[in-house]
Amino acid sequence: MSKSRCRSTPTAPTWPVPPNVSHVAECLPEICTLDCGTMNFSLGDYVMTNTPSMLRAMAKMMTDLGVRPEIEAFDTGHLWFAKQLVEEGLIEDPVLIQLCMGIPWGAPDDLNTFMAMVNNVPSSWTFSAFSIGRNALAYPAAAVLAGGNVRVGLEDNLYAGKGQLATNAQLVEKAVGVIEGMGARIIGPAEVREKLKLTKR
Repeated sequence: MSKSRCRSTPTAPTWPVPPNVSHVAECLPEICTLDCGTMNFSLGDYVMTNTPSMLRAMAKMMTDLGVRPEIEAFDTGHLWFAKQLVEEGLIEDPVLIQLCMGIPWGAPDDLNTFMAMVNNVPSSWTFSAFSIGRNALAYPAAAVLAGGNVRVGLEDNLYAGKGQLATNAQLVEKAVGVIEGMGARIIGPAEVREKLKLTKR
């Protein structure tokens, strides 16, 4: 799945701090990431802060601008709140969600947890999934078997093999080999835009 991405992840120690999303209005991407919750993130003392009020404001702004939010869910509670945003009309159909597995300290990337996430995605939504590091190249198969789409790239994994630094192209080629080897199909940008009702920019 090919997409233009613009991440919108404000970080703030406390609320009220207005989310800084002016770059979304300036760039007008086709798709913009909306990390749908607050969590302790990776190593050190970094907290990814996305309060309900901030998420509502960002979702409304993206929708009003005609930018498709790509909901990123790092745990089942994030999925729960994503459903709330849709129920409130702040995110419109078709809904696109990314299941983010294996990021400390969100949902671990074992298959039981992954399927708990998948089973909480409404059947009308489009989902994709990924893991990071050593399991990144196993997740294309897991995502296809679960009925979803695939994400790979250097944001999630730097290696094509043990000790072998990758390029984005190499990671995509490896994922395509897995996907097609399982009998699934790769679709191009035009079909993605039609499926997700995106405005080409």
